[in-house]
Amino acid sequence: MTKYVALLRGVNVGGRAKIAMKDLRELFGEMGFDEVQTYLQSGNVVFADPAGAASGELRERIEKRLSDGLGVPAGVLLRTGESLARTVAANPYLDREDDPTELHVTFLAERAAALQTPAAETAEFTLVGDEIHLHVPGGYGRTKLNNTFIERRLGIAATTRNWKSVNAPHELAS
Repeated sequence: MTKYVALLRGVNVGGRAKIAMKDLRELFGEMGFDEVQTYLQSGNVVFADPAGAASGELRERIEKRLSDGLGVPAGVLLRTGESLARTVAANPYLDREDDPTELHVTFLAERAAALQTPAAETAEFTLVGDEIHLHVPGGYGRTKLNNTFIERRLGIAATTRNWKSVNAPHELAS
């Protein structure tokens, strides 16, 4: 049975679109998913789908249920446990950065070809297919390479997670 990680966009950020993780776990359980777990208030849900549905179908079902069941119109990006393991292994900044608060991953709804660094930006990034690894020594709150910038420049839905919020669901899905 495939394990998935649902990355909810715009949930529990800045006090808007708040969802209790207990409610989120219950909603996923009611949808027939197994082994449902959440990580803190991150908007990350790890689950197994016994029906083996296609990821596009799963995403649409989850988005509709979030909207209808909890009144939260949140976008969802899905990754398998296996693809999240590749994400963790592919981080090009792990060998030179010990502080996990300076590492982030932006997950994209689809693959992107290129992204230009904004003027006077000190953060570094590496685009790998449908994700962007970020090294932000000045802190994510100060970088221009934030989720809004990336979505606008690429025209692709995205959600960014700090390194702890990438590793924890990866461990839960392993």
